[in-house]
Amino acid sequence: MDQRREDARDPQSRDDARPRPRDESRPRPRDESRPRRRRPAPVDTGATRRRTSEEIHTRPRRRATAEHAGRTPKKSGPRRPAPKKTPPGSFREAVTTWATRPVAGVKPKYIGRSFVALLTVIVLGVTGFGWSRVNSLNSAVTLLDDIELGKGGDDGAIDVLLVGTDSRTDAKGNPLSDEELKWLRVAGDITTSTDTILLIRIPTDGSAATAVSIPRDSYVEVPGLGKSKINAAYGATREEVRIREVESGASEEAAEAAGAKAGRQALIDSVANLTGVTVDHYAEVGLLGFALLTDAVGGVEVCLKHRVNEPFSGARFRKGRQTLSGPEALSFVRQRHDLPRGDLDRITRQQVYMASLAQKILSSQTLTDPGKLSELQDAVSRSVMIDDGWNIISFAEQLKDLSGGNVKFTTIPIADDQAWSDDGTQSVLGVDPDAVHTYITKLLGRTSPSTPSNPRNGVKVDVVNAGTVDGLASNVAGVLARLGYTKGTTSSKPINEFDSIVFAKSTDSDAAKQLVKDLGGNIEIREDSSLGDDQLRAVLTNTYTGAGSIVQTGDQGQDDQSASPTTSSTATTSPVIKADTDGPVCVN
Repeated sequence: MDQRREDARDPQSRDDARPRPRDESRPRPRDESRPRRRRPAPVDTGATRRRTSEEIHTRPRRRATAEHAGRTPKKSGPRRPAPKKTPPGSFREAVTTWATRPVAGVKPKYIGRSFVALLTVIVLGVTGFGWSRVNSLNSAVTLLDDIELGKGGDDGAIDVLLVGTDSRTDAKGNPLSDEELKWLRVAGDITTSTDTILLIRIPTDGSAATAVSIPRDSYVEVPGLGKSKINAAYGATREEVRIREVESGASEEAAEAAGAKAGRQALIDSVANLTGVTVDHYAEVGLLGFALLTDAVGGVEVCLKHRVNEPFSGARFRKGRQTLSGPEALSFVRQRHDLPRGDLDRITRQQVYMASLAQKILSSQTLTDPGKLSELQDAVSRSVMIDDGWNIISFAEQLKDLSGGNVKFTTIPIADDQAWSDDGTQSVLGVDPDAVHTYITKLLGRTSPSTPSNPRNGVKVDVVNAGTVDGLASNVAGVLARLGYTKGTTSSKPINEFDSIVFAKSTDSDAAKQLVKDLGGNIEIREDSSLGDDQLRAVLTNTYTGAGSIVQTGDQGQDDQSASPTTSSTATTSPVIKADTDGPVCVN
């Protein structure tokens, strides 16, 4: 029989085959479905700048390994005991078998982007564990302390920020084993990308849930960093704080903990500023749990409009409806190349996958199977971290009436999908915070009387440039205006001080503390009795490296900066996807 016909009838043989290398001497036919070229980056003005947050964020520190070089690293100390043998046909054996299968062209960096999917459905389906299992789960999940969050439910709903990272540790901080890293197709790089960010809003009666995706390349204000891609808020802040702590004499372990805490808070505040929603609870998931969860429920059904063979992610699927195992699901939700809308299509894939997975977890097929529930619990305990103020038992009671048809997924509006960063070095997604606020308010049914007030509203800030960087006061004043402060005066005046200072009527001023936080922290607050209760003065020296500190040529001397970024006239939005029972939505 012709081998090609045989492969066509056997999906497994096609999945296991390496993609045929392309003959570079033959021209590639034009594919009209591929996205159009981006506008060329703005011409470099030659302005001197320090490293951007994205540059800091994308330079991972490495463990002392030789994995990429194909060598066996030298090991010191006692050898790791050999793993226990697994019974034939077990789930663990299936995982090991898949992990050793060669897959051509797979790039591991995409895996972390999809793992928030498992957390979403766990949060939405946790009530199905049964009370004994919920109690067990409540004690197994890792808790994060000292995170500044909302009180929860003051505006009639609970708002949960769900974050997927590509951390190479489990929820307890233990490094993933070599076998697990090989299974996940990742190296031992120490990174903390948060490329998947969702805000889930659940009314206090638990009758519905809406998950709003925030694209990783959304260009937003990040406290302490200025304008940046939102996926750099966690990693860049974490690294800056870690380095500062080490230089101050802290141990590496203490510095890592301080950096992680600061990174999480920076991301929470960035999301709150962008959406206008106060985050009540925080949940974070690492690499390992996604595939474990998917296989624990027996796979998840998806639907594709076209056949896919994309080597970078390892995505090889036929056209139409199909059920994916955990490893296949990783490829499905991490693919970005060869999609008409790039990362936006990837988000749509992730949403339809989460909708299908949520429906399956909420179904009786999963909730009545003790074996599946046990594997679900194992995946959660190894992979999920939540804030220590979150009572899962109470939350499960709140969700007891939730059904798949009342779970929906959507994406914030994108103002410009071909934007560039202010320094012209990064391709970004332009977003308009005002448009996002309006969209969130309408989508989530929030009303003005119950909307939490912005603590910055009504606070006037004068900015003084006490250094030698032209345009610094104007740039920082513009950033503060976009955060909600009333713009005061901008001026230049040298002072006999080395570090920056915030002046307020009282050193206990909550507004002054908020301003220091927005400027990146580590700024002294001093008393000035001549100032009013709602008036502050920020004096910035050459040591200031917070929001708005990168000034571009052409901005110098311009005090009146726009309070909102330039955007296209019509913001684009993605369709709402529901976790109903009519089968998966077919996607690119």
